Amino acid sequence: MDDGGPALFRLVRYWSRRWARGVALETGDDASVPQHVLVVDAVDALRRAGGEATIGQVARQLGLDRSGASRMVAAAAEKGYLEQRRAHSDARRSVVALTAAGQDLLDQSHQWQRAKFVELTADWSSSDRATFARYLERLARDVEA
Repeated sequence: MDDGGPALFRLVRYWSRRWARGVALETGDDASVPQHVLVVDAVDALRRAGGEATIGQVARQLGLDRSGASRMVAAAAEKGYLEQRRAHSDARRSVVALTAAGQDLLDQSHQWQRAKFVELTADWSSSDRATFARYLERLARDVEA
């Protein structure tokens, strides 16, 4: 029997709160940093996919309704992580973009995530760690597609 599903969800449950606390401690930010990391990461994912990030697209990325995503974007913008501006393609639309502070937050989050991955797999062979990392990347790409 393949127990990958339950194992995946045990990991998600375990890390769903712990990562946020770790990133908050690393950045020296307040308790709202988890929501800021989530929304900054969503905006970055949309940018990497080749488009402009709208509130609606951020909502879909985060699995939220539009008003929830709008509040998260506004809170991150208030902290200086995001900015809202008119879309180049349609001045009636608003798009969201990372600021330099938002990019710094994203970079710090990724550094923390990489360090945790190395810490958690420290007793694995480098081959096992690399294989697992490739499979995680593959799963993440498939889910985002």
